[in-house]
Amino acid sequence: MIDQTHDPALKSWVESANREDTEFPIQNLPYATFRKRGEERTRLGIAIGDMLLDATEAFDLESMQRVMSMSGAERTAIRRTVSSYLASYSTAAERHLHPISEVDLLLPCDIPDYTDFYASLHHATNVGRLFRPDNPLLPNYKWIPIAYHGRASSVVVSGTPVRRPSGQIKPNPEAPPTYAPCRLLDYEVELGAFLGPGNAIGEPIPIASAEDHLFGVCLLNDWSARDIQSWEYQPLGPFLGKNFATSISPFVVTIDALEPFRSATPPRPEADPSPLPYLSSTSGTFRITLEVWLRSAKMQDPVRVSSGDFSSMYWTLAQMIAHHTSNGCPLRPGDLIGSGTVSGPEKQNRGCLLEISESIELPTGERRRYLEDGDEVILRGHCEAPGFRRIGLGECRGTILCAH
Repeated sequence: MIDQTHDPALKSWVESANREDTEFPIQNLPYATFRKRGEERTRLGIAIGDMLLDATEAFDLESMQRVMSMSGAERTAIRRTVSSYLASYSTAAERHLHPISEVDLLLPCDIPDYTDFYASLHHATNVGRLFRPDNPLLPNYKWIPIAYHGRASSVVVSGTPVRRPSGQIKPNPEAPPTYAPCRLLDYEVELGAFLGPGNAIGEPIPIASAEDHLFGVCLLNDWSARDIQSWEYQPLGPFLGKNFATSISPFVVTIDALEPFRSATPPRPEADPSPLPYLSSTSGTFRITLEVWLRSAKMQDPVRVSSGDFSSMYWTLAQMIAHHTSNGCPLRPGDLIGSGTVSGPEKQNRGCLLEISESIELPTGERRRYLEDGDEVILRGHCEAPGFRRIGLGECRGTILCAH
């Protein structure tokens, strides 16, 4: 629902929120979990310009998981209250502000479970062609939102270094595998989605109410050890090639903030099957631009490697939620799902190095086919539409450390 909180003319008394280049105008209001430096207590914050509003002190909201547990109507009511609070100055409100640069940003919440989807037709086709040039898609792809269960314990917040994993690799098809550091380390740019309030075991979430269980989105980097993955994935799919680290941004942009950027899902080709009734929906998707930037240890500034649009995905977040629970699987507040690599039809839209399939030349003259130690990968995201304020998702950063 578009309401007064989305009004592009709305201003905040927090001056940094009114700058044209801010990611967090008053029309955004993403949540973050933070800690004051020198303190052990964690707090719930709401970003406004370059500041964080302490929502724990101002509104008695002790954690993001508590807000995730609420109904969609309750979360919308909180957004309207916070918007009014930040639009009209008060000395009490000013006391609850902290510069983002002076606090420690943490994981948004304790994550009970993590599931990673494979929802981009472009990504699935590009990867499939590498192994099955004449028939890149498996028979189930256009019928089912494909996913695997990830490892919540290895989800880390932006800025956490990523250790190059070691595992079994088999570079020579004629020789036995060896245990060694990963040689083909990759990133995958994805949209992460935090869920709540969830469902009871045995009770599927209907597609019509799936978005009531969508709290908000963040940036997600599904780090991938391609050589470990290629040896282990048959017959049961991803395992150690994926679960060594998944990086997410600390800011969670709410589903309410995304409303101005809702769009229709791309039309399916006539030859494609229509979604089965339990996956049939008219709620659409969201226009969210996701970018990958790369900086080597020799570079001062990063260079953009790719840019994709989440609205091009074959499966929507609502369909992912409905399918995830269609067998009665229970979801809980704070569960995280990944969209799968966000890729588009052109080479500049490809969301991982595996898809690019050729080396990238950096401004220093260095070339990259896969990531090297010291490389920093930076994900960025934003939403824009005519007649509305541009909003951002912040950044998701990770630097590669050498293997043990």
